[in-house]
Amino acid sequence: MIFHSDRGSQYAAYDYQEVLSKYCIRQSMSRKGNCYDNACMESFFSTLKKDIIYGRRFKTREEAKLAIIEYIETFYNCHRLHSTLGNMSPMEYEHQYYSQEEVA
Repeated sequence: MIFHSDRGSQYAAYDYQEVLSKYCIRQSMSRKGNCYDNACMESFFSTLKKDIIYGRRFKTREEAKLAIIEYIETFYNCHRLHSTLGNMSPMEYEHQYYSQEEVA
């Protein structure tokens, strides 16, 4: 699992990094002074909020968690077209990538 964040002091703190390490979570952080490192994740979170979060009230955290997982696994990765991937879904792009790699 990968945890991506900005360079906030709470995410850079040794105690926080130890907890991530304890649970085998790799930390991904933007480079200092480079806001574009985080652009991909910011775009994803913006899309997630617009598509599933805004205008909806969840009764529990578990309900929200399940809705988000379902969105990512059944729509975002499988069907949503991404312009940076040549208007393919992530699943299509990955399939094409590995198919070309096998041929090479």
